[in-house]
Amino acid sequence: MQPKPGSSPAKVSAAQTGSVVQQKFERLGLRNPQDFVLHLPLRYEDETAIASIASLRGGMSAQIEAEVIDCEVKYKPRRQLTASVRDDSGELALRWLTFYPSQQQQMKPGRRWRIRGEVRSGFNGLEIIHPKITAPHSPLPASLTPVYPTTDGLSQPSLRKAILHALGQVSLVDTLPATLVKKLGLLAFDIAIHTLHSPTPDMDAQALIEHTHPAWIRIKFDELLAQQLSLAAARDARRSKRSRALASTDSPENLCQRLLRSLPFTLTDSQIKVVNEISLDLARDYPMYRLLQGDVGSGKTIVAALAAMQAIEAGVQVAIMAPTEILAQQHYQKMQSWVEPLGIGICWLTGSISPRARKIALEDIRTGKARLIIGTQALIQETVEFENLGLVIVDEQHRFGVGQRLLLSRKGEADLQDWVPHQLTMSATPIPRTLAMTFYADLEVSTIEGLPPGRTPVLTKLVANSRRDEIISHIAQSAINGQQTYWVCPLVEESEALELQTAVDTHQALTQALPELNVGLVHGRLSTAEKSSVMKDFREGLIQVLVATTVIEVGVDVPNASLMVIEHAERFGLAQLHQLRGRVGRGHASSVCVLMFQHPLSMIARERLRAMYETQDGFEIAQRDLDLRGPGELLGSRQSGVALLRFADLAHDSEIVRAAREVATDLRLHHPDIVERHLERWMRGREDFLRS
Repeated sequence: MQPKPGSSPAKVSAAQTGSVVQQKFERLGLRNPQDFVLHLPLRYEDETAIASIASLRGGMSAQIEAEVIDCEVKYKPRRQLTASVRDDSGELALRWLTFYPSQQQQMKPGRRWRIRGEVRSGFNGLEIIHPKITAPHSPLPASLTPVYPTTDGLSQPSLRKAILHALGQVSLVDTLPATLVKKLGLLAFDIAIHTLHSPTPDMDAQALIEHTHPAWIRIKFDELLAQQLSLAAARDARRSKRSRALASTDSPENLCQRLLRSLPFTLTDSQIKVVNEISLDLARDYPMYRLLQGDVGSGKTIVAALAAMQAIEAGVQVAIMAPTEILAQQHYQKMQSWVEPLGIGICWLTGSISPRARKIALEDIRTGKARLIIGTQALIQETVEFENLGLVIVDEQHRFGVGQRLLLSRKGEADLQDWVPHQLTMSATPIPRTLAMTFYADLEVSTIEGLPPGRTPVLTKLVANSRRDEIISHIAQSAINGQQTYWVCPLVEESEALELQTAVDTHQALTQALPELNVGLVHGRLSTAEKSSVMKDFREGLIQVLVATTVIEVGVDVPNASLMVIEHAERFGLAQLHQLRGRVGRGHASSVCVLMFQHPLSMIARERLRAMYETQDGFEIAQRDLDLRGPGELLGSRQSGVALLRFADLAHDSEIVRAAREVATDLRLHHPDIVERHLERWMRGREDFLRS
């Protein structure tokens, strides 16, 4: 960048520096003063007092003033800078594992510094590694020093200065009436904000760190209230749109009744209840946005098929989108067996079908010859044109991004002009109540309780990797008894990062160990034709043992498979383990899921395996997953990153969620002006939230 004529290089440099800093602020989502005010500390450092070296203990964070005694670079066991300092009470070691020459110059014997950091117990006594060094004798701050979330190249002093400036610009007047604040026992908003940015040393530091301090409670309540209000606004916005009313007919010869009569089973009471909820939604003239959840094997597919039949009877097309080709193909095969005898045109569209098959499918979709269309993300490509798409069904919805689901829905918007398709999303990962009250509060939720008759409980066993030969012997015996086995591995090929048994190696090893059995292999890198061929052979019993990666996690239904071995189970998430376990127990034989693990186990891995051993209840497992890892995995990519809560913790703040939900309902009914003020403070710049 060349200086403008007449401009000084210093001014140009300052402008460039300011621009770079601004970019770093924006990387943190800090664009206006309000953003800075709500950029709250991760933790605090106590720089308000000077401790004596004699008072230090391992594990504590402290600040001392001391004189450098000696300093040298050591080369064993690795190159590092070491120094010793002392005050009137004793001596302390300092260490830098990486350092600059300027740091070595700082530590010249005789110089005095203010030193702070975490005290650790080293080989030769107490030490501080990578201490923070500042000039001594400067005035001590009167409050704890906040440490903020930051990004590369953006220092804490720069952030503190910007936040302090913003606090002087922004109105901190409470958005909520004083009577409500008092009734709820909350701190005033301005007091909460100032407390969190500048807490005094006498405050409960542990409560501040653990987000249980009254100041944090107020901030979490306000955030959750804003979320509830914005989701309600999103729901209202959706209901302001128009959809074609797809009412069910009373005729005993309608498609739904004909399908029900053809089934070799009857629906459970819970399935009937859910079918009726969806049927009523489809009959309305605004778009349905309903989440259908049920545990693994609860019978969501037939519920989706009946919704599709009602929509097709009413004259529109239905699209079902699945996250993997294996699941999409299984849906297609099952739906085909149900609907083709009813005279309904059905087609299948994925990215890997042949050009000729694709051309035929696209034409059938465009002309309306295909009334039920099943596929993967290929359905949202620009070349796909529907005649009159009226219902979108998204399976395993948490695996799709917001944009992918919107694109499929907009296919219907374009084709029906002023009409928006109804949308049904399905998930076999049950949503804990707290999560349903927050991130899914804008959706209607239908839950299939329990499992259909005939599903057998699965016995879960935890087995160390050292007992591998015992498991292989058990597989051989199961095969003699006519049963089939899944063996799931986390990787396809060798990885230098993780020493895990790979699917390819396991397939070779099991083929050698079980020469009398046919051992198959399926993973994501096979072509669609190869995967289909292997799965067909496994379903037909030609393969006794199927070695697989997690491509078989959802949807695969082989009733004769009664043994599941999950290798390196400690590497899988809870929801994923539960999904995998759901692949067995689908027939009449007693089924076993072996979670094979390798020592040592982390605390989280131990808790995951314990949860799998202790319960088969998907809702209980989902709650434990939420407790262990937060909402990220359960939400999947429903949120684009913008909408995830910054301060509230759904695993521990369920009471705050309930209170915020009640207040949101009341404010929307009686105080729209307060709603507007509160959303202005909390949702400015977060409009994507309303579209998620």
